[in-house]
Amino acid sequence: MDKEKQAKILKDLIQINSVNGNEIDVAAYLAKLFEQYGFKTEIDAFGDRRANLIVEFGSDSSKRVLGVTGHMDTVAIGNRNNWHHDPFGAETQGDRLYGRGAADMKSGLAAQVIALIELKESGWQPDGKIRFIATAGEEYGTPGANRLEERGIAKDLDALIVGEPTGGNIVYATSGSYNYQVICKGRSAHSSMPERGVNAVSGLARFIELEDRLFDNVPLDQYLGSVKHSITILKAGDQVNTIPDHAELRGNIRPTRAFDNQKVTQRLNQAIDYLNQTTDYQLSLNILNDWWPIATDPQNELVKLALTASKNSYQKDPELTIINGATDASVFVKHRPELPVIVLGADEWSRAHQVDEYTTWSSYFATIGAYQTIMRDFFA
Repeated sequence: MDKEKQAKILKDLIQINSVNGNEIDVAAYLAKLFEQYGFKTEIDAFGDRRANLIVEFGSDSSKRVLGVTGHMDTVAIGNRNNWHHDPFGAETQGDRLYGRGAADMKSGLAAQVIALIELKESGWQPDGKIRFIATAGEEYGTPGANRLEERGIAKDLDALIVGEPTGGNIVYATSGSYNYQVICKGRSAHSSMPERGVNAVSGLARFIELEDRLFDNVPLDQYLGSVKHSITILKAGDQVNTIPDHAELRGNIRPTRAFDNQKVTQRLNQAIDYLNQTTDYQLSLNILNDWWPIATDPQNELVKLALTASKNSYQKDPELTIINGATDASVFVKHRPELPVIVLGADEWSRAHQVDEYTTWSSYFATIGAYQTIMRDFFA
């Protein structure tokens, strides 16, 4: 496949509006492309124009299975007037290709697709199987990955490559992401007689005081360091002269392998149980999203293969690094915490979600080559 065709595929994807949904159009485009080259495809459609896409290359499931994954949705464009380039125009300026999803992560997705097609066209076959997994809704709630994890999409994988933007660097560890809600029930009263009520705001204040030091003594993770935690949303009351009988907060925690999601839940419940038993407040915990941390040994075979492939393709020494953001892989490892995972993709994570988001053609073409090398060498 020549570079003109490779470029057209990425431009076509950017021109499909898949903001927080509408992945069915991306899935249909990619399925048609794969089928033109003899691949069998599965579109897993659900909801209102949502879909996952699964494509397998190779046939022997008794041998090694390599997963490659990326998401088809993008975040919203925000205020269109702030963009200098059409967010769905796929405009080129020098080495840059502009558009929503250019970096996060239609460039990585297209590179994975092209790598598979070119390997098949070359006559190469894996001594095992490569499973391409394109998901819906990674940016908001991971409904696509959740569906696939429930059906066991990752149960037989020996390794997984995530195509999020890394600028050719190799991410070997990512923190989890744990969103939660705490609700406090009180008793309303007129603010002139506060003693007749139970102020739900005060109950949350007690929880916030505990939460501030709740994770002070947890063990440091070898790769990810400390557990990061923040309370980010507070809601209470609807009238200034009434003691509120309901208050709620939301927070985000970044679990690590050393202190994972299950331990986070236990720690939060301990704080809530303590307040419920020692005060008049009644608090409850709701887990909103539960993405697990990932940590792959830097000496793992997959990491070493990726370092070599990236160096050869990008013509620079890649960094071995971590990020505190989560990916769909955080869903896939929920019941496979030992699964080796790396993140490798075109351009920089910092360009994701930005006005005038862009990728570079040079990094895109290099990523195609890196993926091909990893796929070949994994089955060597």
